[in-house]
Amino acid sequence: MPDSPTALPPHVVVLFGATGDLARRKLFPGLYRLAAAGRLPADYRVIGSGRHAPEGDFAQQVLDGLRDTVDELDADVADAFVSRITFQTSDADDGSALAAAVRDAESELGDDARRLVYLSVPPAAMEPMIRMLGAEGIADDARIVVEKPFGTDLESSRSLQATLDDVAGEDAVFRIDHFLGKEAVQNVLALRFANGLLEPSWNAEHVCAVQIDVPEELTIEGRGSFYEATGALRDMVSTHLSQVLGFLAMERPDGIDADHLRDAKAAVFEAVQPLSPGDVVRGQYEGYTDEDGVDADSTTETFVAVRVHVDTDRWRGVPFLLRTGKAMAATRRTVTLFFRAPEPLFESREDGDDRLVLELGEVPEVTASLNVKRPGPTFELERAAATLTLPDADDEDAEHRPLEAYERLLLDVMQGDQMLFTRGDEVDRLWQVITPVLEDPPPVQTYAKGSWGPQAALDLAGERGWHLR
Repeated sequence: MPDSPTALPPHVVVLFGATGDLARRKLFPGLYRLAAAGRLPADYRVIGSGRHAPEGDFAQQVLDGLRDTVDELDADVADAFVSRITFQTSDADDGSALAAAVRDAESELGDDARRLVYLSVPPAAMEPMIRMLGAEGIADDARIVVEKPFGTDLESSRSLQATLDDVAGEDAVFRIDHFLGKEAVQNVLALRFANGLLEPSWNAEHVCAVQIDVPEELTIEGRGSFYEATGALRDMVSTHLSQVLGFLAMERPDGIDADHLRDAKAAVFEAVQPLSPGDVVRGQYEGYTDEDGVDADSTTETFVAVRVHVDTDRWRGVPFLLRTGKAMAATRRTVTLFFRAPEPLFESREDGDDRLVLELGEVPEVTASLNVKRPGPTFELERAAATLTLPDADDEDAEHRPLEAYERLLLDVMQGDQMLFTRGDEVDRLWQVITPVLEDPPPVQTYAKGSWGPQAALDLAGERGWHLR
């Protein structure tokens, strides 16, 4: 059972990759915000770890990072937070000193101290590090957070899963996908299952197409080595976009909890048909091969568009179009449901589908695009949009302040709540789904920076086109 959010026991947080970009931008700020909101345990320790010790005082480096990344930093809270942070070197071959540091910290905190191990390490290092955690006893009774990608293909994913089973067991593993920590993504469930206006029409009888669109204006930004080994299909489609698809396409779960929600997602992924190369467009932005760490002859995709088929009674025949890429025309996180037109009654009905657009970005919105009567003496129609802005922060109600994604997910790990984390069978099935394209990838097509990707990807949406274009 998850721990009560108001009665968390003392924690030792072991953070691998503590000097990396993710830790600086997301993990330490997330922990700080939890501390500022009084959501961390009354007593805790944070032990950063990595192959090489940082130059200078590590706690001071964390504090400097907080000053750069957190607005309105509370100096007293920040000082108290970093006073609990230390660093201990370790690697896959030797974690003995780290194990000793963990034991020392737990002895200070008492017998009820819990252990949280966060693995922010490259895919190639993940499995050896987990074996080290087992050999040194660091994994004993710990909750282990694993960053994506979960392997690089079906074989490596299954090998990683076997190692996790040997060392920890599924109940102790938290595969993090920060998209599921976003308030706007969680609101998909509320919109679907808490509103009689929407739930009856959320099916193939009424919906003719669904699009999940996550373009980014940024390039790979110095992450050439990572992207060369991963690519957009592995990095985004088998993780973030598929998890959003799971929320959109699932049957009504029997409850909003870890078991029921993940069962419902897993059922969707079982019904997703393995991808056909003909349903996938891979792209690479012009100039990608000039980036540091990128092979001059690279065929790695920085863009991918996919047509997905969900073979259930609810969705059979409805195309789900997924698109993501770097160096594109806009940065958005948008879901669009296109609704079938009713039998014609008005001669002047505007062309195009009625749409429900869910903006999943920092300012979440829901917009319905509908036909209404045009003012005047004749019965003519025109297109109108109604936008619902979802609840935002309430300065007078700190309990209902939106949590940033990593902040929410770190709290969930401490509470032992796996609802917004990916289960092993989900990961395995999604690798099965994309394996045909990994084995027989369509050719990479170049696209201009600031565009919407290759023409073939635009054509993939057919006459309807993409909502974002």
